[in-house]
Amino acid sequence: MRGLQYLSTAVLIALAAGCGDPQPFVTPERLSRGLVLVVTGIEGRSPINEDICQGLNEGGVNCAIELVDWTYGMPGAYLANLWSEARNRKKAEDIAHRVIRYQIAHPDLPVVLIGQSGGAAIALWIAESMPPGGCVDGIILLAASLSPDYALDMALLNSRSGIVSFHSLKDWVFLGAGTFLSTTMDGKHTESAGRVGFNVPAASTLPRAYQKVFQIAWHKEMEKAGHTGGHLTVVARPFVARYVAPLLKVKSWDGQVIQSLLAGKLTTRPAESTGGR
Repeated sequence: MRGLQYLSTAVLIALAAGCGDPQPFVTPERLSRGLVLVVTGIEGRSPINEDICQGLNEGGVNCAIELVDWTYGMPGAYLANLWSEARNRKKAEDIAHRVIRYQIAHPDLPVVLIGQSGGAAIALWIAESMPPGGCVDGIILLAASLSPDYALDMALLNSRSGIVSFHSLKDWVFLGAGTFLSTTMDGKHTESAGRVGFNVPAASTLPRAYQKVFQIAWHKEMEKAGHTGGHLTVVARPFVARYVAPLLKVKSWDGQVIQSLLAGKLTTRPAESTGGR
């Protein structure tokens, strides 16, 4: 059984490496603590999303951090990546199968999805593609390029801790005018949830699942960590280390955890960290 686990680990590392692209935070030691998939935006792999991985590492995340490029891989194919919803959902399903293989090889270890911009849609579609009874531990969305009315129900059902979504009204170029003209990842000509937040049912009719949606609006204090409110600064390494990494080091998310995060008081005991679960 141990030999099978090591073989599965080796296969996962090979898959992570892709076409020779380095994955510096995917090692057998890190994979033995848990897995974070960082899903790129429509630009594909770039220094923008590599900074997310670096920021997580600098913030003390000690499990495997894999950068997942779901795009066509062609320079400048931004709109092709954006508009290929059927193909993108199939890619998300394929990634979900990889998550399942990891969970079989590493039972009881956490798996968290982080999606940047267009990758936020892929992250949700990965969760939606999990089989009955299959779950990830949490989903974090950074400036999601999805319509505000996108239904989160299925992803919430397949995420133990729920969804944390960072949005900013100052993101008006890419997720305001940009998605109004070119569409969101789910094909809507509208400003994105990454700008205005997701619409959720009224409090009086709030489905239980939506109690696990935690939306964090940009505020001026975030400038100290390099996020000035624009689309490209939500991936700033200090911001990721300060506001995203701590979420990966607690057992579960709730309102108190989010308030502690925003106040800079989110602390964890070793037994509650991603690596200690």
